[in-house]
This record gives sequence, C-alpha cells and structure tokens, in this order.
Amino acid sequence: MSAVVDRGSVTVPVQYHQFDISDEDGPTGPDLDRRHNGLVRVTDGVTVVMTGIHTGDVGVTVTLHRAEPPPSEEDWQEIVEISTHAPSGELMVRGMMDDLDEELPVLSFDGPGDYRLRIHARGRDTAVDLAPDEVTEWYLIQAWPSPSQETTVLRQTDNYGAAVRAS
Repeated sequence: MSAVVDRGSVTVPVQYHQFDISDEDGPTGPDLDRRHNGLVRVTDGVTVVMTGIHTGDVGVTVTLHRAEPPPSEEDWQEIVEISTHAPSGELMVRGMMDDLDEELPVLSFDGPGDYRLRIHARGRDTAVDLAPDEVTEWYLIQAWPSPSQETTVLRQTDNYGAAVRAS
C-alpha cells in the first residue's frame, strides 16, 4: 500500500464537457481517441477528462503516491489508468478556459518524467449536457511515478461513458 504524499480537493471549471491535465512544456502522451474508454482521451498532447456536464464546476481530488496505490474503495462509476509524461515537471489539472480558484498539488511531484494517473469518476449521468449551478460530478486522480504502460480500464458503468464510447 502506498501512503499519500500530498492531497488536495477543489472545484474545477468545465467547458465543453472537459477539464485538462497538461504540462506547458510539451505533450503528456500520444493521442488517445475519446472512444477508447469514454473517460480520458489525449488530444494535441493534452490529457482531457471528459465530463457529463457541458459547463460548470466539478469536484476534483488529487492524491499523490510514491508507488502504485490501491484503487479507491469509494463508489466510483468509471476508473481508467493512463500513463502521462511531464516534460517540465509541471503536470497539473487545469480548466480548459478558466484558471482554478485554488491550485491542486502538481501531479508530477517527483519532477520531470513519466507518471501513471488513475482517474475515477462518478455523477456524470446526473446533468448530462447541462450547466448546473451546483457540483453534480466528482473525480479522484491518483498519481505516482511509473514507466509508461498501456491505458487500462478498471471500471465502466455510467451511461455517459457508454455513449461516448459508442459515438
């Protein structure tokens, strides 16, 4: 079991069904189509987390680990693991068009290099295509240093993800 090195929770602004994970100095990985898993894609070098809501805020928690942690035991509807690269060591969760009110811990906490992200999601079926006034979706991103591996789907149970995979 890998102890938590750091953690943070904030609301993240969403536009066009997404928020981003990026490093300003370069691509986080090779392109990965949205139909692959329905939760995470990589386009133009940016890792994109796909949300059910069109616009608004989602709750995001980040936990950083020295080694692979177990998946969260909470009730998550979608869980996908993806490898990312942090050229500058500044791999961060970002809003697509708006800055975060408070920054989350830097995902690449061990400096430049390769990391594994396990992204958990729930609530994506609650307000699909809407712009709710309150948070209806939650995400957990676990990060740890790791050599690059294939993307792994651990759970797929929400309707929104099924629709994305089918499109």
